[in-house]
Amino acid sequence: MKCKDWPVGICSWSLQTDVAGVAEAMTKLGIEHVHLAIRPAVEEGGDDYLAAVQKQGWTVSSTMIDFPQEDYTTLDSIKVTGGIGPDEYWEQSQKLFVGAVEATVKLGVKYLSMHAGFIDESDPAYTKKFYDRIRCLADAANEKDIILLLETGQETAEELKHFLEKLDHPAIAVNFDPANMILYDKGDPIEAVRVLAPWVKHIHIKDAIRTKQPGTWGAEVPWGDGEVGLEAFLNVLQDVAFAGAMAIEREAGDDRFADIKLAAERLQRFNQ
Repeated sequence: MKCKDWPVGICSWSLQTDVAGVAEAMTKLGIEHVHLAIRPAVEEGGDDYLAAVQKQGWTVSSTMIDFPQEDYTTLDSIKVTGGIGPDEYWEQSQKLFVGAVEATVKLGVKYLSMHAGFIDESDPAYTKKFYDRIRCLADAANEKDIILLLETGQETAEELKHFLEKLDHPAIAVNFDPANMILYDKGDPIEAVRVLAPWVKHIHIKDAIRTKQPGTWGAEVPWGDGEVGLEAFLNVLQDVAFAGAMAIEREAGDDRFADIKLAAERLQRFNQ
């Protein structure tokens, strides 16, 4: 399936099922691309997981690594536990990332995405640690010709741009999630695309409504029902000549398959 010239896939973790369940859903949707959760390939039974994925004949547009300690209950909890920031989990997170790189190589995939954690340059000691750790992971990816995609949302587009320019690493790019800009209350996703365009290599199709109570989460909603602006978002991708793949992500709702199907239908209408 395509939207204009962009391949459309799904995020495997959105369906909360195994490889067979994801395969069944993709067949029903007529979708062959997938943004693949890769941590199961690094943990116990990882070889079986990779073998099951390889049997499907999917096109994996990117893999994704998350970390066990991450707590998304509140904005405060994810700020403390997210990504590679927590010192007590750094060794474990680094090991998981290196394993994810190896698994990504085995699948013949170019991109590996993750939430890095909060970029906060107000504390010089934290800032140095954060830059050093991201550089360490990017070096590990670069050795295997993998590009590390940092996902948007936990900082403004300008803050992320500053980080990317200062880091200046050839193996770092961006997976752009427009809903995260709203969920974290970090700015306008349309303008953010323009700011980050040189680094955006992969897209999440996800929508949200901004919080009315600062310091709390916004609400994720089906694609096209929120504040991203379906046509405005797809038009700005054309404006900046985005040339990558997009993956439908749904992390809330009582019927995720139906919501993903709705998103796919709404993307297809953009072709008309």
